[in-house]
Amino acid sequence: MAPRNSILSGRLRSAVIIGGQGIRARKLRTFLSMISLFMGVLAVVTVQAGAEIAQRAMLSDVELQQGKDGTRVMYVPDTGASIIEDAMRGRTDAVASLGMNAIIGEPGVRPVNEGGMSFENAGRGPRGGDMWCDERGCYPMEQKGPEKPAGQAIEVRMQALTGDVRSFRPFRPVTGQWLDFGSAPSLAPRIVLNREAAKGFRMYQVPAEMSVQGATAHMTPQIVGVIDDGGYEPTAYIRIDELRSWLPSGTAQAADPYRGGGGLQLMMSPGTDDLEQTLKAKLAGTGLKAEQLQSNVINSRARMLEELAIMRWIFLGMAALVLLIGVAGILNVGLATVGERVEEFALRRAVGTSRMLLAGIVLSETLLTGLLTAGAAIGVGVVGLKVGSQIIGGKYPSLQGIEFPWQAGVAGVIAGLVAGILGGLIPAVRAARIPIATVMRA
Repeated sequence: MAPRNSILSGRLRSAVIIGGQGIRARKLRTFLSMISLFMGVLAVVTVQAGAEIAQRAMLSDVELQQGKDGTRVMYVPDTGASIIEDAMRGRTDAVASLGMNAIIGEPGVRPVNEGGMSFENAGRGPRGGDMWCDERGCYPMEQKGPEKPAGQAIEVRMQALTGDVRSFRPFRPVTGQWLDFGSAPSLAPRIVLNREAAKGFRMYQVPAEMSVQGATAHMTPQIVGVIDDGGYEPTAYIRIDELRSWLPSGTAQAADPYRGGGGLQLMMSPGTDDLEQTLKAKLAGTGLKAEQLQSNVINSRARMLEELAIMRWIFLGMAALVLLIGVAGILNVGLATVGERVEEFALRRAVGTSRMLLAGIVLSETLLTGLLTAGAAIGVGVVGLKVGSQIIGGKYPSLQGIEFPWQAGVAGVIAGLVAGILGGLIPAVRAARIPIATVMRA
């Protein structure tokens, strides 16, 4: 007696072969079935591919801009800067950054991007230096003396760091090197630019002179590298100890509302609760209130993933409705085909073909039709994505060099198989129930 597994595999192979022969014998009908199913499978592939591409585009920069999930962030007023800087010295599980604006270029002139705006918007509309904002709103900036003439200078957002922030914000290197926190401080501060700031240096020829309000003198910066921090405003990163050689702690500049000051941002790894409590106790001794020392945990990535998942399921639901129309087309064609092949199936039953094999023959035809349709939809999706990235990739850099997501291909194959099963199940059952006596009436 032959093993049961070999019998089942033989029946499956027979069903697939006969189903393939049926497709070849009815090419036009198969083509019409594929047309009715194509739009539904293509909708599923498009939604899945779009969701994956959007997820990559949105999440690729969230850690660069805000930090890794799980990082504890605390904002400290500038009055506690010296305490924070002393506590951060030599630590790798926490980093503090002091934000301010700096002007690099000719002294005594108005920067081309006043206010630190992006260079694409420089010179458009009101100048960035005309307004200043706080938690209550934005107000006109007080005019101090005559207006400065325009000159060869750019304004950047300066981030002075106590240590290597890349363990919290994994910047992508572009060229050069990152700040070396293990070497001795330099009187010529070393700075690393982001892409937007590097664009300004390519567009304008500016002298190597940097001014920061409150500094004892102008500095001569050394640009050592360029990184991608996901930001859209020109930013420069500097060691805080090198900045302190020119800008002593406690100067009024850091709290200057006109130039973006106002305090420090402290980023701490998970498990540093003791450090946080110690710092809060020390800062409370300087007169800071508890509500000024609140911390929060970054969970931007998890929140965005949840929002993207909701949107994906909504659009997949819409695609499923389109897919059901294709399933109805396959079902209609399958029922018509079974009706035309009643005598054939009855004759097969008369010569010993089992009901299971008859159902498998019909179901294999619809499954093969679904797989062929899925292959066509995936091919169209791959070509469409490649052409689209070439056409609009220059306008949207995130679409340059993007590859077709394999998840979309898997979703297309699953959609084709599900549509084949749903559209072929009822015709398969009807074919299996055809009585042998039908061949006698024929």
